[in-house]
Amino acid sequence: MERTVTMRGKPLELVGTALKVGDKAPDFNVVDNSLAKTGLASYKGKVVVISAVPSLDTPVCDVETRRFNVEAGKLGDDVAVLTISMDLPFAQKRWCGAAGVSHVTTLSDYMDANFGLAYGILIKDLRLLARAVFVIDKGNTIRHIEIVSEIANEPNYEVCLKAVEACLK
Repeated sequence: MERTVTMRGKPLELVGTALKVGDKAPDFNVVDNSLAKTGLASYKGKVVVISAVPSLDTPVCDVETRRFNVEAGKLGDDVAVLTISMDLPFAQKRWCGAAGVSHVTTLSDYMDANFGLAYGILIKDLRLLARAVFVIDKGNTIRHIEIVSEIANEPNYEVCLKAVEACLK
């Protein structure tokens, strides 16, 4: 079955492994802002929120990442909030500095789309990530998934944050 999202109403096919709530979260290989390789295993023992965005240099991704930065500042040390995009690490670092984002860790999937394929959110024709949010508990189980059907829309922050709170109990 073909999985799609839309961009301004135009359907775009997603490729990779479709995940569901209750699945073990697959590890992935991405790079941080200093070009060091990292992945989910680096956040073992934490609740992990992954906010996947097409590009930080677009208005909705900017708003979303700033919102998650504010929320991350309230969640404490048991929660890691990651924003993953195909943006180059240098662009992510520049954007974070300009936006004052310090509570979210930005990671880049530009090298081989490993995260996008492992989580089933790689947009085939654009080689960008679909807008999606995953909440992973301390035992590495996926507790919440939202793949935003229209990538020009923001995710449901409240539902995501309720899933994080449930993981912390």
